[in-house]
Amino acid sequence: MSKPIVAIVGRPNVGKSTLFNMMAGERIAIVKDTPGVTRDRIYADVSWLKYNFTIMDTGGIEPETKNQMLRNMREQAEMAIEMADVVMFVVDVKQGVVDADYKVADMLRKADKKVVLVVNKVDSFEKMMPDVYEFYNLGIGDPHPVSSIGKLGIGDMLDEVTALFPEEPDEEEDERPRVAIVGKPNVGKSSIINKLLGENRVIVSDIAGTTRDAIDTTITWEDKEYVFIDTAGLRRKNKIKEEIERYSILRTVSAVERADVVVLVIDATEGVTEQDAKIAGIAHDRGRGMIIVVNKWDAVEKDNHSVKEYTNRIRNVLSFMPYAEILFISAKTGQRLPKLFDVLEVVIQNHQLRIATGVLNDILTEAVAMQQPPSDKGRRLKIYYMTQVSVKPPAFVLFVNDKKLMHFSYTRYLENKLREAFGFSGTSLKFYIRERKEK
Repeated sequence: MSKPIVAIVGRPNVGKSTLFNMMAGERIAIVKDTPGVTRDRIYADVSWLKYNFTIMDTGGIEPETKNQMLRNMREQAEMAIEMADVVMFVVDVKQGVVDADYKVADMLRKADKKVVLVVNKVDSFEKMMPDVYEFYNLGIGDPHPVSSIGKLGIGDMLDEVTALFPEEPDEEEDERPRVAIVGKPNVGKSSIINKLLGENRVIVSDIAGTTRDAIDTTITWEDKEYVFIDTAGLRRKNKIKEEIERYSILRTVSAVERADVVVLVIDATEGVTEQDAKIAGIAHDRGRGMIIVVNKWDAVEKDNHSVKEYTNRIRNVLSFMPYAEILFISAKTGQRLPKLFDVLEVVIQNHQLRIATGVLNDILTEAVAMQQPPSDKGRRLKIYYMTQVSVKPPAFVLFVNDKKLMHFSYTRYLENKLREAFGFSGTSLKFYIRERKEK
């Protein structure tokens, strides 16, 4: 299941970005005491108690304006509201209820969304609560006083937000593999799905950004069903001309959250780019199975070394994911496209592969015998045993005498030994180090 999405909305200059930064734990959004500073919607993953969710910061909503920038920001916020599970409607206690607040409240009522009314800048609950009660006039629910700068009332507010999250569906409800097709605009994502379907179900155009929303398509191959999630492409920020393009970025993140395997489509005629690396990083950070598809291979002049040289360039730019499978195809001609399902099956199996603890520790014993663990100031690392704790991606816990002695290079060495034994192609591996005191 994808993480719940919480949109932070309100008119300009009520402290939305300050609240967002505090919840995200770092300074991500620009904070300045000028309306309209936050023009891009920015997202961050947040944890509160047992809940993990994604928050979106938005530009301020000016319900009635002729300024094109402010109109774009309003449309952007409306789209954030549309895709959110819960909306945090932020108002300013020091300015009180103003006409624009009523209009934003009307907008939220029409959207029929779950709303938490957040009254910001309440620096003293004792002195300012009478001012907070004024916001009942909005008719949008109980006002929750907070101070994003002073970090007051945040816990109670988050309790209210998380209480409104949708219930998690039964995980056995749909066991079909979910495959997210991601990449920059106009690299052929929709063309790949249409070729696999044998029909033009998804709009295909040379105009970048034609596919606005994530679209789920069921494709059957050799009696097995797969759910393909086609997404709007990500493009460089300095090339973003429409607010709706910014909306597509979160769509991609959301699609990756829902997927088991991510297929990153690269344009063979352009080569692998920094933007491709950023998109791949979204999938890598979330531990998804990974396939890199080089599309439009028919449009490239080739010789006997082309595949090897192109593969090396991909490995160089995407050095953080050497495990990713690479496939060269042409959606236009259908060249090697059926091979995608063979690779998918390999990655799906590796992504959910579970190794018995006894077998893991046989490999660990052999690895330690071949290369001694590191030491520091006469104290050597001891690894007592290893066990697998989860899949999708496979995750392992190493119990050691001292976590500080476990150098990342030795963890990588052990990962390589596991890959030599079991392959694990197409999936990252996670390692957690735990101390266990010697008896």
